[in-house]
Amino acid sequence: MSDPEEGDDAGDLDSGPAAVAGDCEFVDCAVGDRVGRVATVTLSRPDARNALNAQIRGELKRVLDAVEREGSGVRVVVLTGADEATAFVAGADVTELRERDATEQRRASERPRVYERVADLRQPVIARINGHALGGGCELAQACDVRIAHERAKLGQPEINLGLIPGGGGTQRLVRLVGEGQAMKLICSGELIDAQEAADLGLVDEVYGDDGFDDRVYDLAASMADKSPVALEHAKRAVRAASRMGIDEGLDYETELFVGLFATRDKNEGIDAFLEDRDPEWEGR
Repeated sequence: MSDPEEGDDAGDLDSGPAAVAGDCEFVDCAVGDRVGRVATVTLSRPDARNALNAQIRGELKRVLDAVEREGSGVRVVVLTGADEATAFVAGADVTELRERDATEQRRASERPRVYERVADLRQPVIARINGHALGGGCELAQACDVRIAHERAKLGQPEINLGLIPGGGGTQRLVRLVGEGQAMKLICSGELIDAQEAADLGLVDEVYGDDGFDDRVYDLAASMADKSPVALEHAKRAVRAASRMGIDEGLDYETELFVGLFATRDKNEGIDAFLEDRDPEWEGR
């Protein structure tokens, strides 16, 4: 269930986020193991199918803080669950929910929660949905920028079965992804849907079986990581604004971000590389 809560050298890139993850029990981070400049952040609480308790949420936020820090070298994040858990995130820790009263839950629901931390991360985040994404796990996937699911995955917001509603953004982000009617159906019924139906609705973007799943996740991550980090950040901010602003306000915001890139070295480098028919060498400024 959901729970609202409280350089190219792989060795150099690895030192920040990986070192922080090294002190975590339930969150791992590897930078450049599959693709340079890509951090794979893995939730690993297999005994509870990666259920989000206070500890795993706190650890994830600390690792993401390290990913975002200047000098981490990370341009793209892949967020996933450990395969041995057979889940992306199966929900929140229901035991924690049972023990809280309204005052305690209000305190735990103060933002920024882990959902906002993922959504507002400077780098694009790809959800590698390798298994069930339910309740808070579905909301965590919704907070990511792109969702790629394994065909075995199931998704849903079953909080209604506990006498609750989604509290990690599901009533807001899900509507923006699939529309009000489909969101109402999923939230009010608590029904689970398979990955292909989720793709048909727009809840996930692509679905693959064993043969193509990881190849697609990391091919996409690589294509993003090959771009200017400052342009990636501006692109994410502009696209995110589309669901938060009216069209005129959004167009003005896009213009400001677009114009701002004309003051960067990467804009000049990108155009020069294009005119000279060579690969750009991004500085990230």
